[in-house]
Amino acid sequence: MEFKPANNIQDLQYFGEFGGVNPSVSDSSTYTFLSAKTMFDTFEGNTDGCYLYSRHSSPSNLYLGEALAAMEGTETANVTASGMGAITPTILQICGAGDHIVSSRTIYGGTYAFLKNFTPRMNIQTSFVDITKLDAVEKAINSNTKMIYCESVSNPLLEVADIKGLAKLAKKHNLKLVVDNTFSPLSISPVQLGADVVIHSLTKFINGNSDTMGGVVCGTSDFVNSQKSVIDGASMLLGASMDSMRSASILKNMRTLHLRMKQHSKNAMYLAQKFEAVGLKTVYPGLTSHPSHAIFKEMMNKEYGFGGMLTIDAGSLEKANLLMELMQGRNIGYLAVSLGFYKTLFSAPGTSTSSEIPLDEQKEMGLTDGLIRFSIGLDNDIERTYEIIKECMLEIGVL
Repeated sequence: MEFKPANNIQDLQYFGEFGGVNPSVSDSSTYTFLSAKTMFDTFEGNTDGCYLYSRHSSPSNLYLGEALAAMEGTETANVTASGMGAITPTILQICGAGDHIVSSRTIYGGTYAFLKNFTPRMNIQTSFVDITKLDAVEKAINSNTKMIYCESVSNPLLEVADIKGLAKLAKKHNLKLVVDNTFSPLSISPVQLGADVVIHSLTKFINGNSDTMGGVVCGTSDFVNSQKSVIDGASMLLGASMDSMRSASILKNMRTLHLRMKQHSKNAMYLAQKFEAVGLKTVYPGLTSHPSHAIFKEMMNKEYGFGGMLTIDAGSLEKANLLMELMQGRNIGYLAVSLGFYKTLFSAPGTSTSSEIPLDEQKEMGLTDGLIRFSIGLDNDIERTYEIIKECMLEIGVL
């Protein structure tokens, strides 16, 4: 049966404490027990339906987690205060001293910095590889490897991971395949393709309003509960917990995610085709010129398109900066990091979200000075948007 992520979200029914159509917000940091025995059992993790302390969980966080698990088709999910608050505990729950990770070389700069600079303090080593080459991934696996880590669509170069192929490798070598699906919610469903754990930064498309941070870990009940253990759970002990008010807000915004992703994708496809047609070096998974176009097409839930992210090369950092400043001045969008907003956002990753990656490694992976990463917005008249961008490009000599 075809997987329908938006249907799974829609079919969840919540009522508020007084019959409200939205669930009541649990605005409490701690919870009352009617008996000491119930408190003890809850500490031991043996009591369903009882809440201990909001760093561990809360009703509001569980509602949001349930919706995200339904979206990804996993048994359960745990929400966190940021995307990195989901990524780092997942890595540390799976890996310990002496272990090894095989990671995509093009990933979010914060994740790269954590794997390259921080986890070696705990004697966890990482090999960074071209994730699109399965032979290179397998060659990097050794006897201490515990995890393959990648992004469905990589930040910022928009490389596409062959999740089915990576899942086969992970199973063959008894590894966990962890996939960050931030760039492609609804469009790609990694667990349905064989991934073990799916992570999102909820800050981006899923929330969609650029007004809060959030993260989620979607996986089996055993794995998610291990992260929440008061004894040795990385999420519980590192403390990156989401506030209930924020989780309630994100849950409301999830109701329109399917509509927003379709519009983001439609607009991005239009602009990508126009940019490529006028000779700009354009990277977008929906273009047949993208090296992994066929793989994305095979994996995708077709109605949601190829996502809202694209890149162009303006030729130099100077031209990239001039173009972004001009586009902001003409109200195309904002020169800002992050993504998934209703307005288009653009940035030069080499000097912003990927600045943690050394320049020589940026060059090796193809992250050029002139690269501009676009998160395409929800513009109703995308044809007008393109004409204004084209005027900006002609004005500064990008075209």
